[in-house]
Formats: sequence, C-alpha cells, structure tokens
Amino acid sequence: MELFISSVITLCLVMDPFGNIPLFISALKKVAPERRKTVLIRELSIALCISVAFLFLGKWFLNAFGISSYSLSIAGGIILFIISVKLVFSNDDETHSSPKEEEPFIVPLAIPLVAGPAVLSIIMILSAQQPNKLVTLAAVLVASVINSAVLMLSFPISNLLGKRGLAAIERLTGMILVLMSVDMVMKGISEFMKGGL
Repeated sequence: MELFISSVITLCLVMDPFGNIPLFISALKKVAPERRKTVLIRELSIALCISVAFLFLGKWFLNAFGISSYSLSIAGGIILFIISVKLVFSNDDETHSSPKEEEPFIVPLAIPLVAGPAVLSIIMILSAQQPNKLVTLAAVLVASVINSAVLMLSFPISNLLGKRGLAAIERLTGMILVLMSVDMVMKGISEFMKGGL
C-alpha cells in the first residue's frame, strides 16, 4: 500500500497538472468553449493509453535495447532534474507558442505535456522495479484521474489562483521534483555499484 501511494504521488508530481494549466489554456484558447471538454477528454485518454502501453512494454523495451534498470533510473533522474529546474526558475513573463487555429491533436497536449519523457521514464522504472503490474497500473490510473480532474478545471482554477498562485504551485512542485530526481540518480548509481556492469 505504501508503494502504491508513493507511486501515485510521484506520478502526480511528475505530471504537474497545475504547471500545465497555463499551457492547456493557451492551446485551447481558440477552441470553441463547447468543444473544449471533448478535446480535453480525448487528449487525456490518448495520454493514458500511451502511459499504460509503456507500463506493459517497459520491461520488453529495456530487454530489447539492453538497457539496465540503473541506467533508466539515472537517465530518468536527469530528465526529471532538467524539468524540475525549469519549473523552479520559470519566467512568469515567459510566453509560450501561440495556439494553432485548429484543434490540438495528440501534440502538444497528450504528448509531451501529459505523457512526456519524465512520466514515461517513471512508469518504465516502476514497471521494471515492481513485479506486480496491477499495483503500478492502479497507480497510473489514479494519478491520471487526479491529473485529468485538475486539467478539466483548467479555466476555473486559473481564474481562482491567478497567475502568481499558479507560479507558486509550479515552483513548489519543481522543488519537490529536484529532490526526487537526485534520489533517482543516487539509487541508480547505488544499484550500479552493487551490480557492476
């Protein structure tokens, strides 16, 4: 149970729904209000399918390319560290690319904003380390539901918290992810030292 809760929290932090709110609002700004909910559900469903696929194919992926679990842990930690540093030192005045005229499809909402490199790396690490895939699957589903609930309320939450409130949450998330990324790298190094090449 402790591992399940830890996995859910980790995935929720890496998915960073509050940090993605401004990006989702930007991407959906020119989508008709009555279509936004449909587009969001579609994109979040695609992201979930990709995440579940990585969960079950993660071990095969590692074996097929001869990647050891400690290499994945170190690489995932580095990716997570880069993302977390960007969250901590993000510029409030930073402007993201303007949304396209047409509805966003898969890119950028499903990939890489929800099912990005860090999320997929974490899922593959959990898949490689957790023998019971059902526990990890449940963690992915719960984290996805929480992430989806926040993003479905993007516009109301943005209005409630304001720009500074969202920035504060984003920086706090970044600080937590920095610690998690360092821990992942250290665990990978520790595993390498124990097992060697």
